[in-house]
Amino acid sequence: MKTIKLSIIILLVILFNISKAKDNNRGYIVSIGDNAPDFKITLTDGSTFKLSEQKGKVIMLQFTASWCGVCRKEMPFIESEIWQQLKNKNFIVIGVDKEEPIKKVTDFIKQTKVTYPFGLDKTGDVFNKFSHKDAGITRNVIIDKNGKIIYLTRLFSREEFNKMKDVIFNEFK
Repeated sequence: MKTIKLSIIILLVILFNISKAKDNNRGYIVSIGDNAPDFKITLTDGSTFKLSEQKGKVIMLQFTASWCGVCRKEMPFIESEIWQQLKNKNFIVIGVDKEEPIKKVTDFIKQTKVTYPFGLDKTGDVFNKFSHKDAGITRNVIIDKNGKIIYLTRLFSREEFNKMKDVIFNEFK
């Protein structure tokens, strides 16, 4: 009986630690320091964006959807504090809209008044290269000029956003 109780306690400790580790990665399946997984996505203007063709540029992937209130809250800050400041450098923001038709995405862009490019992740395949498929949408992935992930965010807090900005702007010093 003591062996069974001890086994149950050990199992619970292991499960707790696994769940805690999952919370710590915030739904990501990639980590800082990893090479960013390659993908190709069609942009709303009909052109394509392939990550592996962007070497030499700092890339910000902003995973989003029109129904996401947190995304809508964050987007004006991305537009004014990051994109408008760096768009003429070797920097690009791609809004990666998950599983929505082009009309919905273009309406979303007009409503939020952002000017950075948006890609259509029609099946969620791009999102799934970075996060668990059932993880929440609001997240940013920052990739350096060599294709390595240098910062990951989840949701929106001013403190984390400012840290992300510092990481991005430090790439241009």
